[in-house]
Amino acid sequence: MLDEALAARHAVAAQCADSSRVEALAASLAEKSRHVALTVARGSSDHAASYFASLAMSRIGVPVASLPMSIATLQAAPLRVAGEFAIAFSQSGKSPDLVETMTTLRRAGALTVSCVNAPDSPLASACEWQLPLLAGPERSVAATKSYIAMLSLSAQLVAFWQRPERDEPLLEALRALPDALDESAHLDWSRAIEALVGAERMFVIGRGLGLAIAQEAALKLKETSGIQAEAFSSAEVRHGPMELIDENYPLLIFAPRGPEQAGLVRLAADMRARGARVLLAAPGDVAEATLPLATTRHPALDPIAAIQTFYVMAAGLAVARGRDADQPRYLNKITETH
Repeated sequence: MLDEALAARHAVAAQCADSSRVEALAASLAEKSRHVALTVARGSSDHAASYFASLAMSRIGVPVASLPMSIATLQAAPLRVAGEFAIAFSQSGKSPDLVETMTTLRRAGALTVSCVNAPDSPLASACEWQLPLLAGPERSVAATKSYIAMLSLSAQLVAFWQRPERDEPLLEALRALPDALDESAHLDWSRAIEALVGAERMFVIGRGLGLAIAQEAALKLKETSGIQAEAFSSAEVRHGPMELIDENYPLLIFAPRGPEQAGLVRLAADMRARGARVLLAAPGDVAEATLPLATTRHPALDPIAAIQTFYVMAAGLAVARGRDADQPRYLNKITETH
């Protein structure tokens, strides 16, 4: 898992080296007005879809919804998606419900796209457009580099899709992202390992683009360390979930740059006052931070650097808890659902 996570920078570099497919797709998307975009994914891939949705809605203005696959597969709903945009995220591209859903959407007239790490997979064949992740074979059961590759490819697509002209600052930042990932992989998160080595349950909190990495971090804590970690938006945690937070309750709060940062820092302060064990991950200019986060050349990419740092910590935490992150219990590399 650790080796795969550290290889993510090469996938990002490969994507930046040849963006011709993404540019062509973005031009096709911009040819007509889209009323909605649909994402189709599960697990880590669905968390990547969450990042894409947040970025696309904020920069393109097209509403993005996650489509429950059972709507298309088990219920065979008459989906009215002609002319709309549907994008699937997957590492293996083999899950039958994913393939069937995209096949159904394509037949219904949607413009279908696969972001998949296996270019010869059934999912790639089912879609009109294919965007390879270029991450190479992922041998770890817990996906890491393919997740980061999905985030960077999402950012690239949104940057080229923007009109009246593409987002050059975001594209320039993507070209520099491999170096930022290398920096991120060497940040010291040993305090997180010390705080979580005996944890049984916890919250992972983010908001905006950072919610996608909170979701992914919570899943990895479950998969590799057996911690019952649940992800929440900082706005949502102030409702019902707040009741669970008491003395020494562990919270990992991601607060990268962006309009959501101030509220996340306030939440951290409020929870510390309550007695919770707060791990606030933030850039160096946030005095209250307990865990460092690297900054990239664009705030929209900071969450990608943050999850890189988290992956290295998660591998070390699993070892500290006496678990094997490379062989999580009861999990398979490819999960085929129907």
